[in-house]
Amino acid sequence: MFARFVLILCLVAAGCGDQSEQKLPPVDANQYEAFWLWAGVKPQPVLDEAKAIYILGAEIRAPDRGGLQVLRPFPPDSEKVDIWLVVRLETLELSESDFAAILDLATRWSLVGNKLAGVQIDFDANTRGLDIYATFLGDLRQRLPKKYRLSITGLMDWSANGNSQHLQELAGVVDEAVFQTYQDRDTIPGYEKWLRNLDDLPMPFRIGLVQGGEWLEPDILSKNPNFKGYVIFLLNSENQ
Repeated sequence: MFARFVLILCLVAAGCGDQSEQKLPPVDANQYEAFWLWAGVKPQPVLDEAKAIYILGAEIRAPDRGGLQVLRPFPPDSEKVDIWLVVRLETLELSESDFAAILDLATRWSLVGNKLAGVQIDFDANTRGLDIYATFLGDLRQRLPKKYRLSITGLMDWSANGNSQHLQELAGVVDEAVFQTYQDRDTIPGYEKWLRNLDDLPMPFRIGLVQGGEWLEPDILSKNPNFKGYVIFLLNSENQ
């Protein structure tokens, strides 16, 4: 889950003139209900009260790097919370066996009794290539059983510089987008400016925050009918 370096530089530059020296409050995971649980991150007590958990279950690397890799050999075990199977992609050039593996993994997670809400694709789609991404997601949507929703992660740049027609195409195939406001352990400066552009986004969306990162909710979010809440990216503590 890594935003492109060029986007980071743009966001930092945009925020340099607006950020005050006063430190913003950190993201307290206990105040939220939806979380990302990445490979290598230890579960935290806050997950006991969660309503939704997005769990990284597999990644599909470029063919020369090994293709599909299952990151969790055993399905999660939870019947009370919405579970999302996250698949991280390095490429959109998936083989038939790659698609089949995603569907098989979703089936296995569902059969153990999990409340599998759907599949989330984590891919850093270039803002100028959203039409290509929409075509890929449309293909995946047709393959997924209708009972599974389709979620994607997104970059804040999409709302500011994305082609409106291409965004409409995305909105036609996904159930939600979760926009990341952080890089590694830190919130990206200047996020307020970029979030203002979400007013014109034609799809339901959530905002992804990093645990412990600085955050102050802009007023515009609560007024946006497409805003559906937050997803917190959990971290291991520094001494873990």
